[in-house]
Amino acid sequence: MNIKERNEIPDTYKWRLDDIYKDNHELENDISILERKWEEISKLKGKLTIDTNNLIKGLELKDDILRLSEKIYSFASMLFDQDTRINESLALFDRALAIYSKSLDVLSFFIPELLRENDSYLRSLLNQDIRLNKYTHFFEDIIRNKNHVLSDKEESIIAQYSEVLMAPENIYSIFNGADLSFPSVKKDGNEIEITQGNFIQLLENDDREFRQIVFNEFYKVFFQYKNTLASTLNGNIKKNTITAKIRKYNSAIEASLSENNVETVVYDNLLNCIHENLDTLHKYISIRKSAMQLDEIHMYDLYTPIVKDVYPNINYETGKKMVLEGLMPLGEEYISIVENAFNEGWIDVFENKGKRSGAYSGGSYDTKPYILLNYHERLDDVFTIAHEMGHSMHSYYTRKHQPYINGSYSIFVAEVASTVNEILLLLNLIDKSSTKEEKAYLINHYIESFRTTVFRQAMFAEFEKKIYEYVENDNAITADYLSNTYKELNKLYYGSDIVIDDLIAVEWARIPHFYYNFYVYQYATGFCAAVTLATNIKNKEEGSLEKYLEFLRSGSSDYPINVLKKAGVDMTLVEPIEKALNIFKDLVESFDKLI
Repeated sequence: MNIKERNEIPDTYKWRLDDIYKDNHELENDISILERKWEEISKLKGKLTIDTNNLIKGLELKDDILRLSEKIYSFASMLFDQDTRINESLALFDRALAIYSKSLDVLSFFIPELLRENDSYLRSLLNQDIRLNKYTHFFEDIIRNKNHVLSDKEESIIAQYSEVLMAPENIYSIFNGADLSFPSVKKDGNEIEITQGNFIQLLENDDREFRQIVFNEFYKVFFQYKNTLASTLNGNIKKNTITAKIRKYNSAIEASLSENNVETVVYDNLLNCIHENLDTLHKYISIRKSAMQLDEIHMYDLYTPIVKDVYPNINYETGKKMVLEGLMPLGEEYISIVENAFNEGWIDVFENKGKRSGAYSGGSYDTKPYILLNYHERLDDVFTIAHEMGHSMHSYYTRKHQPYINGSYSIFVAEVASTVNEILLLLNLIDKSSTKEEKAYLINHYIESFRTTVFRQAMFAEFEKKIYEYVENDNAITADYLSNTYKELNKLYYGSDIVIDDLIAVEWARIPHFYYNFYVYQYATGFCAAVTLATNIKNKEEGSLEKYLEFLRSGSSDYPINVLKKAGVDMTLVEPIEKALNIFKDLVESFDKLI
């Protein structure tokens, strides 16, 4: 594939970052304003709770500082991502990161100062001025976390150390993304370099010997550096466990989940339900083995399509139409906003030389909810459009209907809107399928979404829980411990019909999410919640659409568990997970009959 330079791609397929800053003068002006606000809020130190006027001024300054910092950071990061080879963009990104870190340091006194007051006095201040109404949830949340907030001096020290504390993740990111190199493999007389970006795609190849070579050569590289990577992961675990202790939590997992007011029972419910339904995953592995006519099925056989692709070469314009048609159940208003996104510079569509790989939804409260893609005309790329559009629509509705203080949403619910979009697109394609092969292909796609987003992420979550508990019980992490633990979980999850290849034991070393501190379980819970919501909306259950749109509008005006309850899903119970896994079971049964 001939990757173009960025200036060779038509502007209609690029995001419009000049809608944020038309020139450097506008950017520098915002930085100057931010610096003045740093000085202003510093003058309020020790005086925040004297009266409501000071409190309101302080809260508004805090919001302004964070809004500006996020706007500057978003602009710089997206400018860098569109071509990472440009040194000026890297310099601006580094500067924006330092600015954001400085803002956190300047604001480090804020919450400790509020929490020096007793709870009843803080609540009495809230009742004295209507302008404080929008901060009610903010205050309730910091009061809830009162026992875990340190003195302003200690918080300042932690804020100043924030970049240092990020060292394990940053070292891993640079090593994994920039320094690791992988060998080339031969295919049809051509040399193909294995990369992080094309590894899974290469495993989709129908040449089994080629897949095995790719698998082995890729993981041999991680095996070579397993001790170094075990050390960086150990550093990250210790950072989180020590921080949890300093903040008076019983464990790192409790500290992480507490940020969203999520009880650890939600985590445990997920793992317990998954364990109870592993037999269905094992059955699917057996079906895959039989359909592929294999004597033995290996880990490198899991990504190869069982059914021939029935959607080759979907150009971007066709992909947009597929997404719009799939999202029709979400209503006219939703669709009109998606059309605006396609036409008004939200999206950076095609790969160019130097562009960051993958896809994401970005932006800040004061910008469009931009989308980065690397569109390559595959059905998966169409699903990526739907997925990232779900994130951006969630951001759009939240920012439109909530003040800045509530104008974001937690990671716990972040994957719900994106997955609802994907499922609605998929269900529409299944409804329209006209052949047995097409239907089988799409159902298998749905099954694979469950395998990779629910079961695989749950396995990651269980691995993370085990290794943190191991460290918290005063044990030392080694590469051998990590590899043995990971391999045993693969055996448990995938069952006896598959050969658990030795090199899969070092897969933990390539997963960046293990540096995100109990993040991955939310992919699984979010997917299960989205299955319920999308199914209800598709079936036109009474009130389901309005409840869902209200969920999108809610932002962080309440705790994520409560926001989801308003949408009709209670993740403190096992029912949403069980309902989703029952759908998975039905899909496997249907697929078995089609194959």
